[in-house]
Amino acid sequence: MGNLSWNVKSKYIHQLAEKGERQDKRDMYKYREIDIEPNYIDNALGSARVKIGETDIVAGLSFDVGDPYSDSPDKGVIITNNELGPIASPEFESGPPREDSIELSRVVDRGIRESGALDLKELCIEEREKVWLIFLDIHILDYNGNLFDASELALTTALKHGHLPKYEDEKIHHKEEGEKIPLKKLPIENTFAKIGDKIMLDPCLEEEKSLDARITFSTTEDGLCAVQKGGSGSFTQEEVMKHLEKSFDHAEELRKQIP
Repeated sequence: MGNLSWNVKSKYIHQLAEKGERQDKRDMYKYREIDIEPNYIDNALGSARVKIGETDIVAGLSFDVGDPYSDSPDKGVIITNNELGPIASPEFESGPPREDSIELSRVVDRGIRESGALDLKELCIEEREKVWLIFLDIHILDYNGNLFDASELALTTALKHGHLPKYEDEKIHHKEEGEKIPLKKLPIENTFAKIGDKIMLDPCLEEEKSLDARITFSTTEDGLCAVQKGGSGSFTQEEVMKHLEKSFDHAEELRKQIP
């Protein structure tokens, strides 16, 4: 869609928001339809497919054994990657990672890492020598807004159902299930978009393109883990606290949907 078309569409989105309305008739604090399918990839020891509206994500886990970080010699390592390719949107081109791709990986990684959801000490094989490396891979099949929430939900589902590979005689048997992944909590992200002076949950693509500001809360059953703000606009302190409280409620609803 050209810039002129987007400008016209954005004006329409702002006009709707002023009236407390959205183009798909959703309530301001309602998600699009959500579908979660664990164990989506047959030959993976942890995977999930998540759809939020027309946004379609596949998350897969892969594993290796390597050196721990020097400042955490008894902890495993998690590494988050994503692929924003032309298959998901004509806006995504092959080549070096885009700024939004880097932000996606960082925000989703932080939501899982800061939550303490994974017991990284349980991923230590031999202190200072060998630990499990878990690669959290996000594949975008179709992009129609709100990649943060869909990606975090897909990875959390994959981790919940995932297993480490069997490890014997210093060899990884990638096709054989070992121990369950030591997941202690279920981190969830909830993203709100501010358009004009109205705030809405789960922005679709047109709303993302039109937003003035964006805020994503990552929470677990225990509380807040991380916050990411985007866009050139701002939120008042009252708006932040109000939507943080809403995120706890919405996150709990999403957890109930994870099989």
